[in-house]
Amino acid sequence: MVKKILMCPNCNTKITIEGNPGEKIYITCSNCESKGSYEFSNKKFTSEKKGNSYALEVRNLSKSFNGFKAVDNVSFEVKVGEIFGFLGPNGAGKTTTIKSILDIIHADSGNILFNNLDILKNEKEVKNYIGYLPEKVAFYNNLTALQNLCFYAEMKNTSKDECKLLIEEFGLKESMNKKVGQYSKGMVQKLGMARAVLGSPKILILDEPSGGLDPRGVVLIRNKIREMRDKGSTIFVSSHVLSEIQEVCDQVAIINKGSLVAKDSVSNLSTKLNLKPTIKVEVEKISDVILKAVKKVKGIDKVDRDNNYLNIVCDPKTKAKIIIAIESAGGNIINLQTKEPSLEDVFLRYTEE
Repeated sequence: MVKKILMCPNCNTKITIEGNPGEKIYITCSNCESKGSYEFSNKKFTSEKKGNSYALEVRNLSKSFNGFKAVDNVSFEVKVGEIFGFLGPNGAGKTTTIKSILDIIHADSGNILFNNLDILKNEKEVKNYIGYLPEKVAFYNNLTALQNLCFYAEMKNTSKDECKLLIEEFGLKESMNKKVGQYSKGMVQKLGMARAVLGSPKILILDEPSGGLDPRGVVLIRNKIREMRDKGSTIFVSSHVLSEIQEVCDQVAIINKGSLVAKDSVSNLSTKLNLKPTIKVEVEKISDVILKAVKKVKGIDKVDRDNNYLNIVCDPKTKAKIIIAIESAGGNIINLQTKEPSLEDVFLRYTEE
C-alpha cells in the first residue's frame, strides 16, 4: 500500500490517499467537492527489462507504396518518461512512421520495440500499454460521447467510472449525452484525446493532438500531456504547431522526404546549425551613421532595419559592442530584446531544399 498527498487544483486543499501500484483512485475534495482521479505508478512495464531506458526503439524502419519510399531506413529511440516530438513537412512520412510503429500498416522492414518487446511478436501485450490519438479522429456518430467512451473503456478493460470524469475534464460536460455526429471538429478532437488517455496508458502516441482546436483547447491538451508525463507516461507527439512542440518536448526528431535528418534537444540542434539569436534594438532615431557603425561590429551576421528598429543576428557576446556602437554614433536606445533561435528556425534549416 502506497500513501500519496495531493493538492486539489481548485482550492489547494491537501488530500491524502492510499492505494496499490497500478490502482486508480477516484477522489472528491472534502472542501470544494470537485472530483478527479489518481493512478498509482505501476513500474512493471517500464522496469520489466532491467537496464533498458527506452520506452520505444525504432530500428531501420522502411515502408514503400507502389514503388515510392515513404519511410526510408528510419531509426530513433524514445526514453522512458520523456516527451518526444516528431516533426516534418506535409508528406514527409510522419503518419506512415506512426502507423508502422503501431503495426496498423505493415512495414517492409525494420524492428519496433516497446520496452524491449517486439510489437510483431508481442502485439497484444504491448498494445495494452499504449494510448493512441490518430491524425483523423473518428467515433460512432450515432452514439453519444459517453456511450462512445464507455465502449472503448470496455475494450481497454478499464473502469467506466473514468469516462464521465474525462469528458468533464476536456470541457464536454454539457455535450456528454449528445451524439458525436453533431460535434464540431474541435469537440471530436477533445473526445479523441480523452479516449487516448483512458486507462492512463504508459505510452501515449499522439498524431496532431492540437488539430482543429482553439487556443484554449490547445492549452488544455498541452497541460494534459505534461500531466501524463508527470504521472509516468512516455509521450510521442507529432505536430505542425512548432511552438507547442518546443514548449513541451524534451527531444525532437525531424523527418524529411522519408529520412530522419535530425534528432536532439532544440538547443543542441540550434548549436549544431550555428544558429544565433536575434537582437531587436529600438532606437529613438536611426541615421545612416548609426547603421554603418553597427555593421562594422565584428560578430554580426545580418542587420535589418524596420523603421526605428534594428534586427541584428549575431553572437550573444556581441550585444555589448552593439550598444556601445549605437551610443557612440549618437543613437538613443529605447528598448532592447533578445530572441533565441526557435524550433521553427531549426525546422526550416533542416527541411530546406
